[in-house]
Amino acid sequence: MDINKFFDHTLLAADASYEAIQSLCDEAKQYRFMSVCVNPYYVPVAKKLLAGSDVKVCTVIGFPLGQMTPAAKVFEAADAIKMGADEVDMVLNIPALKRGDLTFVTQEIHAVKEAVGNHVLKVILECCYLSDEEKVKGCLCAKKAGADFVKTSTGFGKSGATEHDVALMRKTVGTSMGVKAAGGIHTYQDVEDMIRAGANRIGCSHSVAIMKEQKKA
Repeated sequence: MDINKFFDHTLLAADASYEAIQSLCDEAKQYRFMSVCVNPYYVPVAKKLLAGSDVKVCTVIGFPLGQMTPAAKVFEAADAIKMGADEVDMVLNIPALKRGDLTFVTQEIHAVKEAVGNHVLKVILECCYLSDEEKVKGCLCAKKAGADFVKTSTGFGKSGATEHDVALMRKTVGTSMGVKAAGGIHTYQDVEDMIRAGANRIGCSHSVAIMKEQKKA
């Protein structure tokens, strides 16, 4: 299976250096990954480094806790698009979802989607903090709001993607939306498992190692 286009090649570390971002972009071009995923500060840098390639620039909004105000998320998303981001991964408001304020959750996602327009919006549920019922509700909010993907995790929570969560999310959103698995994906077997469960995008900082592992298999 040709897996390179599943990868959002990711570096979101607090101490990520310019040189590390440069290496990330070089690797993404070499392996022709779908995108690099970087913090907003590095969006213009990644855009410049990837010029002339088909690798997209993805960034994160309301990251990693999701408890910024809707207005802050909207501004951050619009600013990221202005700087050259092709895709945006936003963290939904977890306490609002757990409280059952689905109107707030849906409206916030919709506002961010309006801010990014035709650009891809992925909604991070941070599944490790949610019950299955809450995961379903979060997915339905994202779908109703017009988001393009739902995503399992930030990679900064207490655990990452699981096959169970990916399968549940895929079952909930059907075929009309994407499902991104992220967090704790380290091996080619992990990638195969997530794709089999229904993921069509993989957020990963181990993408190159996994590609090398696949080549040896």
